[in-house]
Amino acid sequence: MTATRSPARRSWGGATGPLRALGSRNYRLYFAGQGISLIGTWIQSIALSWLVYSLTHSAFLLGLVGFSAQIATFVFAPLAGVVVDRLPKRRTLVATQSLFGLQALVLGLLVLGHLITVGEIIVLSTFLGMLNALDMPTRQAFVVEMIEDRAHLPNAIALNSSMFNGARLLGPAIAGVLIAAVGEGVCFLINAASYLAVIAALLAMRVPPHRAHGERRRVLHEMREGFEYTFGFAPLRWIILLISVVSFAAMPYATLMPIFASQVLHGTARTLGFLAGATGVGALVGAFILASRRSVIGLGRWIPIAAAGFGAALIGFSYSRSLAASLALLALVGFTMITHMAASNTLLQTIADDQHRGRVMSFYIMGFVGLAPFGSLAGGALASRIGAQHTVMLGGVICLIGAAVFARKLQAIRDLVRPIYRQRGIIPEVTAAVQAAARLGAPPDKI
Repeated sequence: MTATRSPARRSWGGATGPLRALGSRNYRLYFAGQGISLIGTWIQSIALSWLVYSLTHSAFLLGLVGFSAQIATFVFAPLAGVVVDRLPKRRTLVATQSLFGLQALVLGLLVLGHLITVGEIIVLSTFLGMLNALDMPTRQAFVVEMIEDRAHLPNAIALNSSMFNGARLLGPAIAGVLIAAVGEGVCFLINAASYLAVIAALLAMRVPPHRAHGERRRVLHEMREGFEYTFGFAPLRWIILLISVVSFAAMPYATLMPIFASQVLHGTARTLGFLAGATGVGALVGAFILASRRSVIGLGRWIPIAAAGFGAALIGFSYSRSLAASLALLALVGFTMITHMAASNTLLQTIADDQHRGRVMSFYIMGFVGLAPFGSLAGGALASRIGAQHTVMLGGVICLIGAAVFARKLQAIRDLVRPIYRQRGIIPEVTAAVQAAARLGAPPDKI
């Protein structure tokens, strides 16, 4: 007599398949809606950078717009973490996604009406950053509520990265064609419409009623508690610190990409789309490999390896004068970047407890996104003095140094994390081994 598989296993690759998290209905809805919305987001991102550079031809103003778009994330992220842990996450996401759509609509109408200036772009970008301060940690923490089987959480995070980078691949390529054909304003309107998909998906979900974790206290007390929890535990602390270093030093390469497309490679908006698309190809491959992993065992060592690879690829890209070589190096940039970010995200999500997860992820977003504006501003100013190529090369060197420091801490991090995974059953094979050893009288630290 043969056993029959469940519909979820039959449809989504089995209990260990690369699509296993899609067995959760809520996550399937989210994956489809967010995937459409992210394509629109990437279209807007490329169109906005090209618009700013077309209006100003200034590396500094490119950096200033990047700064204004993300500085609010740095300022408001700790407060947003408290809000994430207090409020129903789906309701919060419906509100933020609606406001994202409104921002894109206003931007598009201003461009089509020939009323846009750098001043309006900075104001609208600052508003976008304020929304991101709340939206990003909410989305990160909401993944846990969408996944029915906690063991599938690492796969869901990897699939999120696949979705993000699939959009990174399609969005810039579409943006390059649209900018040349109909202009930036239509790109912004398309992004505004794309938010309808994720809002519809959120409203169609069936989620349990929101439950408060413990007694509510003053906001400042909960912010301090979240900080002490996050930075008082070495694994959380070192993962977030490395993310912060990489974000500040290396991520400005994306802000400076229009300069590489136009001045170094002597291309057009379509060249910019190809460069961003190459990064998306590499990132998509990296995310798919992570999604294919059966467990989080060994994931920690990929954090310093990927950070070092990211730095090395950026150094190579800074010296490239060939479009083909630049595309290949940016594919490696995308692969190593997403491997580092997704591995860090997975470990943070699985280590953090439920009542602090929103605040932990807010500090992750603060380091990943919130420090990027300072990097964008510094990168733009430095590129004005020493050139975009030397600026990107210096960021790559700093990544290598940060990866080396983290690698020295890796064994101590493993020693602290493994007991948490055993206790929570996140690694089923390890949990089974611990239980078997306990029946035989073997101590857990010998496993």
